[in-house]
Amino acid sequence: QVQLVESGGGSVQAGGSLRLSCAASGLPSSGYCMAWFRQAPGKEREGVAGINTDTTKTAYADSVKGRFTISQDNAKNTLYLQMNRLKPEDTAMYYCAADRCRVGWWLMGREAFGYWGQGTQVTVSS
Repeated sequence: QVQLVESGGGSVQAGGSLRLSCAASGLPSSGYCMAWFRQAPGKEREGVAGINTDTTKTAYADSVKGRFTISQDNAKNTLYLQMNRLKPEDTAMYYCAADRCRVGWWLMGREAFGYWGQGTQVTVSS
């Protein structure tokens, strides 16, 4: 049984930093992709950053490129999202997601992921 548990959210001022963590269990040893999504009130859930855990190839939304970094630990059981130079528009619930990698997985968005965490709130004040 796959479980994803996020942590690390909180409230920060604009320009600050946060690091989100996602503790994963039950995932296969290879062949899966993981990602961070976020959803602000009244908006669609959007992909923020993703990673192929085998190749370590990453992908980012244009809105966070150069500010956010997705990474995994060596054992591939924890996913991170380092968020720097945070902006008020980054305020959202952030979700960790995982599933087997499919061709075009990043472009598929949330449809590519069947396993989700419960989310962690990030609030950025101006």
